[in-house]
Amino acid sequence: REHSLSSGINAEYGEPLAPLAQGSFEEFGSVRIVQMLHRTNLIAMVGGGYQSKFSGKMCRIWDAAKKQFVLEFSFDSVIKAVRMTRERLVIVLTKKICVFSFPEDPKHLQTLETRANIRGICEVCPSNSVMVYPGTWAGSLQIFDLTTAGAAVGATSTPPTINAHKTELQCVALNHSGTMAATASGKGTLIRVFDMRSRQLIIEVRRGTDTATVNCITFNRDNTYLCVSSDKGTVHIFAIRNPELNKRITVANVGYLGSQWAMSSFTLKSECSSVCVFPPHSSGAAVKNSVIALCYDGTYHKYVFTKDGNCNREAYNVFLDITQDLEI
Repeated sequence: REHSLSSGINAEYGEPLAPLAQGSFEEFGSVRIVQMLHRTNLIAMVGGGYQSKFSGKMCRIWDAAKKQFVLEFSFDSVIKAVRMTRERLVIVLTKKICVFSFPEDPKHLQTLETRANIRGICEVCPSNSVMVYPGTWAGSLQIFDLTTAGAAVGATSTPPTINAHKTELQCVALNHSGTMAATASGKGTLIRVFDMRSRQLIIEVRRGTDTATVNCITFNRDNTYLCVSSDKGTVHIFAIRNPELNKRITVANVGYLGSQWAMSSFTLKSECSSVCVFPPHSSGAAVKNSVIALCYDGTYHKYVFTKDGNCNREAYNVFLDITQDLEI
């Protein structure tokens, strides 16, 4: 996981967390966005904060092996998000997305016009060329094949679209193979999962009834579970392949009867926002289902859950000193 700080950057990976790369304030200043290219030595950074050493309109690529910046991309507006694959660099601005060849022979390939995208919503599949981002209409999700970038200039065909919600999208996720997309509604109450090929709804689940900011949606590797975290400090786990495991309201409750609720959930003691991940399963008969939550206050939590909804914390650690003024 990458972390942007007012005093540099940290990048950790594994279970338990182990440092991959680290940079000091003297090198980077305060950094607003950090994105690592898988587990390689290339790290994208965007400046921000009160001690930034470079502009929020500039993306710089740091080579951790060479310990120097090797590429630089400048834009006319503030960068909202950065995504990378082994062949493409994607820069998300408020009203457009710029696609570059990367890291070999970096050049601009295509610019995609978008609706206002203040949150910088954009996801790329880690194993293929699929990219999704907000479509023309509120609540719609555009699908783009990154391998066609450049070749599609001037084409009149309309990119495939999923009409996911009636309100603006709040959060989006792709599964590892790029065959499913999950979206959160503007209120953060409904999560919908779609088949990317047919663009049809697979399942709709309910996070809750109160409005919340959804920070993270993630699939596990075999698409059996979906995890959702929000600023409420609660992490919800839903069953996707076997939806009968999800809880349902059995008494009349106007508007919610029939809704699928989380199979399991847990509340972080810090009650702050978090990002979550399903760790890879190790071999052996006694494999446990678990979720790792990395909180914005610099704490690490690992919870183990069962199909009957039981959920218990198995590990806790502090991976970042909160006095460093974390700015994720």
